[in-house]
Amino acid sequence: MESSTSNVGRGAWIVTAATAVALLGSVTVASRDGPDPDLASPTRTASPGLVSLDAPQGSRLLFESEAHAAFLPLISHFETQKSLAHCGVASIVMVLNALGVPAPPADSYGSYRLFTQDNLLNELTDQIITGDAVARRGMSLADVADVLRAYGVSVDLHYAGASSLETFRTVASNYLSRPDHYVIVNYSRSAMGQEGPGHISPLGAYEADSDRFLILDVSRYKAPAAWASAERLFTAMADPLAPPSTRTRGFLLIRAASGIDGGRAPASAPPT
Repeated sequence: MESSTSNVGRGAWIVTAATAVALLGSVTVASRDGPDPDLASPTRTASPGLVSLDAPQGSRLLFESEAHAAFLPLISHFETQKSLAHCGVASIVMVLNALGVPAPPADSYGSYRLFTQDNLLNELTDQIITGDAVARRGMSLADVADVLRAYGVSVDLHYAGASSLETFRTVASNYLSRPDHYVIVNYSRSAMGQEGPGHISPLGAYEADSDRFLILDVSRYKAPAAWASAERLFTAMADPLAPPSTRTRGFLLIRAASGIDGGRAPASAPPT
């Protein structure tokens, strides 16, 4: 039987998570005197087989999940990718802010520091990938891993073709149950029943009874945060990249680097 303390903690989690789900699913449009032909409702329907987070079943899966330590820190720093090519950038920004890694200046925020999609890539990361290169072709999973490492966090890169569903399920759910541990996935949109090529987003939680992972989709204008079965997600990660590459997509296991005080600071500060 659960103790009263654990019941209180569980209740607080449900209330906080419910608020986050409502905020993530909300879309606000300014009121006008009449319809504006330039305005249209966003299309954010989950593909068949996926369960939208803000649907009753999706919310229930979150409330019942136990591996959800990543959810609230990531939702607190949720990013909608600012262009079709910025899914990797938005995912990195969410994770670095969730980890509390010291950030470079952000022009819009005065003396306050926060990672944004505009300040993430700079002279510290230019040898990995430039902003112009991202705009042309997006980021590979290896690019995402290397940029995260440049800011001092520990990253393990796993290609699905060299892994297995069982390994992915075990290690990803373990990470999602631990504070300051995050998982980013790179998968085929078409293999997930969605429109478009490859995509990158962080995972927010795992629910064991349904064997589903919560994808916090950074293309919020296009697809909602949604639950996908472990098998379907792994199959989408195992989809081969376009020739001549022989690699598949995969996933990243991210944590604060060992030996860093409090697990909150990078090995070297970003440029100022």
